[in-house]
Amino acid sequence: MLIVSFSCSKNKTSDAKEDSNSQHPKLILTAQGVKAIRTNLGSIPIFDNTLEMVKAEIDAEIEAGIDVPIPKDYSGGYTHSRHKRNWFVLQKAGVLYQILDDEKYAKYVKDMLMQYEAMYKTLPLHPKTRSYARGKLFWQCLNDSNWLVYVSQAYDCIYNYLSEQERNKLETNLFRPFADHISVDSPQFYQRVHNHSTWGNAAVGMIGLVMNDQELIDRALYGIKDLKLDTKEKDDDGGFLNKDGKAGFLANIEEPFSPDGYYNEGPYYQRYAMYPFLVFAEGLQNVKPELKIFEYKKGVLLKSINALLNLSDANGDFFPLNDGQKGMSYYNSALVTAVDVTYHYGDQDSGLLSIATAQDQVLLDDSGLAVALGIKNGLAKPFNKKSINLSDGPKGKQGGVAILRNENIDLVFKYASQGSSHGHYDKLSYSLYEKGEEILQDYGLARFVNIEQKGGGNYLKENKTWAKQTIAHNTVTQNEMAHFNGKYEIGSQHHSVLNYFSSDNENIQVASAKESNAYPGTEMLRTMAIIKNEDFEKPYMLDIMKVTSNKANQYDFPYYFLGQVIQTNFEYKTPEVLKPLGSKNGYQHLFVEATVKAKNKNSKFTWMNNRKFYSLSTVTTNKDELLFTRIGANDPEFNLRRDPALLLRRKNTKNTIFVSVIEAHGSYSPVSESAANSKSSIKELKVVYNDETYTAIKITHINGNSKLFITSNTNTSKETPHKLVINSKNYEWSGSYYFK
Repeated sequence: MLIVSFSCSKNKTSDAKEDSNSQHPKLILTAQGVKAIRTNLGSIPIFDNTLEMVKAEIDAEIEAGIDVPIPKDYSGGYTHSRHKRNWFVLQKAGVLYQILDDEKYAKYVKDMLMQYEAMYKTLPLHPKTRSYARGKLFWQCLNDSNWLVYVSQAYDCIYNYLSEQERNKLETNLFRPFADHISVDSPQFYQRVHNHSTWGNAAVGMIGLVMNDQELIDRALYGIKDLKLDTKEKDDDGGFLNKDGKAGFLANIEEPFSPDGYYNEGPYYQRYAMYPFLVFAEGLQNVKPELKIFEYKKGVLLKSINALLNLSDANGDFFPLNDGQKGMSYYNSALVTAVDVTYHYGDQDSGLLSIATAQDQVLLDDSGLAVALGIKNGLAKPFNKKSINLSDGPKGKQGGVAILRNENIDLVFKYASQGSSHGHYDKLSYSLYEKGEEILQDYGLARFVNIEQKGGGNYLKENKTWAKQTIAHNTVTQNEMAHFNGKYEIGSQHHSVLNYFSSDNENIQVASAKESNAYPGTEMLRTMAIIKNEDFEKPYMLDIMKVTSNKANQYDFPYYFLGQVIQTNFEYKTPEVLKPLGSKNGYQHLFVEATVKAKNKNSKFTWMNNRKFYSLSTVTTNKDELLFTRIGANDPEFNLRRDPALLLRRKNTKNTIFVSVIEAHGSYSPVSESAANSKSSIKELKVVYNDETYTAIKITHINGNSKLFITSNTNTSKETPHKLVINSKNYEWSGSYYFK
C-alpha cells in the first residue's frame, strides 16, 4: 500500500485569485476534490491501488527521460505511439502532482510542455497526407484533439505551479494555435456531427476552460461562427462538412443520441466518444455549473452509459454493431471514466460499483473518489442486464436495437438507422450469443487498429468490399446487391421501423421490425424471439423473415456460424477447386466449399464450437439451394478472417418467408471423451399460416409436444384482441403475439 504524508500545497506563484475561474485545478480534478482525496488516502483500497500503479508507471517514465520526436508516422509507428504515450503520461503526472504534492511531477509536465512549445510553433502539417484533415503532431486532427483533451487536464493541474510568463508562453505558442488548427483551420474535421468532431469540440473547450477563454468555450459549444461555405462536400471518412448550423458540442449531443441514450454509430464508437463527451461535460459542470450540462436533452449523456453497458455481452465485450472491433469491452479506460463520472454525477446507481470493482481501477479525481468510497462502504450490487429496446435517432424515431436475453442466451437485433459513416448495410440483421460466446456472428470491422503493418492501422479496403456489405451479415441479400445499393447518401435517408417489442413474459421475449427501403419494391418484416420451453435444455431462437416484393428475385440468407460441422440432414458436394460465389458486393470474398439442392421440408445442420453444440432447423423447399461458404476469396494480403457460413439461396421468387430455429444444446468433454445431448430436439418446424396480417409457426419437439407461435404482422397494440382460425381451430388472444 502506498503511504504518503502531505503538507500544504506549494504554488510557485501567488497571484492566483480565489474565484472559480482562477482556482486550479478546476477542470476534472478539483481543488476541493484534492483535499477530500488526501483526507481519505490509505483507507480506500481501489483508489490507493490505482494511485500506486500510476505512480510506478510515471516514475519509470521520468526516469527514462522526455522524448518529443518530430512527427512522421501513421498509427502504430514510433512517433505516433510516442506522442500518444506522452498525452497519457502528462495527464497522469499532473494528477500525481496534485495528490502527492511532489514538485517533481509538476516539473516533468512543465519541461515536456516547453519542449512541445518549442517544436509546435514552427511545426508544419504532418508529412503523411492520407487524412481528410491533417494534424501536426499526428497524421489526422483526430489524434491532435486526443492529445489536447488529455494535456488540458495536465495544464490545469500545474497551472499555479507555473509563472505567469510561462503560462503566457505556452498559451501563445502552443495551446491557442493548437486549438485554432483543429477548429478554424480544419472546419472539415471540426464543423460536423461525428465522433471525430466531438473530440475536437472537447479539446478546444477544455483548454478554453483552463485558460478562461470564452471565445474558445463558445466555439466548442456551438461550432465556428460565420463559416462561409456554400455546398456540402464529402470528406474521406464518409461524413459531411456541416454548413447548416449543426456543429459544436451541443449539436454532437443532440443529433447522434436517441432519448434512450443509444449512439447512432454503435457501441464501439460510443465507447470511443464517451471519454470526450464526459470529461468535457465534467469540466463544464465544475467551471460553468450554470449550463447544467448533465441535464441537457433530459440527461442523455449519463443515460447513455446505461445503454452502452447494456450493449455488452456476458463478458463485458461490446456487440460489434457497425464498425466495431471485437473484444472491445467495458474494461477499456474510457469506460472507467464513463462508470465513475456517471456514478458521481448521476443517481449513484449501485450497479455501477460492481462494474467498477471488476474494472479494478478508478479515476484519480473527484468521481473516482466517490466510486472508491461507495465500494469501501459495501454499496456495490450486480449490474443486471435484461432485455431492452433502445431507440435510434435524435427523437427516438429512427429504428433501434433490441436485445433479447433469456438465461445465458443473448440475441442482438439491429433495425437501426445507417449509423453515420461507420454504418453497415445490414438492415434487420442479428447476432446470437451464449455466455458471451458467439453462436452466430456479426463480422465487425476490417481493420487492425494501431498495427502499423496493416495499412498503418487504418481501415482496410476490405471494410468496404466485405465488412460493410449486406452479404457479410445475418440478413437477406436480394439479387446479390447491398441494401441501398451500398450508397451512404441513400442509406442515411432511411431507417427500419419497429413493429413491436415485448419482454414482459420471462419465458418469451420478442422483437419485430420492418424495412421498406433497402430494396425498392421490396418489404422485409422480421420477427425474432428467444423462447424458454421446458422441453428444451436451453432457450432457443425463433426467426421469421417475411419478404414481400413486386417482382421475382434471388434471395440469399446466410448463417455465420463458428466452429465445426457435426451433422446435416442433406448430402452436399464439395468442389475440387474453390471459386468465389460472385464478383462484387462482398460475394467476391466468399469461397464456395459445398453445395446441395434442398430436398427436405426442414433442412437441419448441427455444429460444435467451444465444446458446445448448436443446431439450425430451417424451413426449405426442393427449389432451395444450400451452400457452405468461407470468407477469404480475393484476399491476397489475408486481411479477412477465414470464417464459415451456411447460405440458403432461393431463386426466382417474388414473395417468400424464411423461418428458422437455432438451438443451443449439450456439451463435449475432451477429458472423458463424451458428448451429451449432441442432437437437435426439433422434430418439425412448419409454417401453418401466413398472410399479410398474421404468420403462425408450429414447433414440434422430438417427444411429440408442439408449440404454436403466432405473430401479428400489422396491428400490434398490446390491447388489440385477435381471432384467427388455423386448420379449423380457433385462436384468440390480445397483444402482439400468441404462444402456447
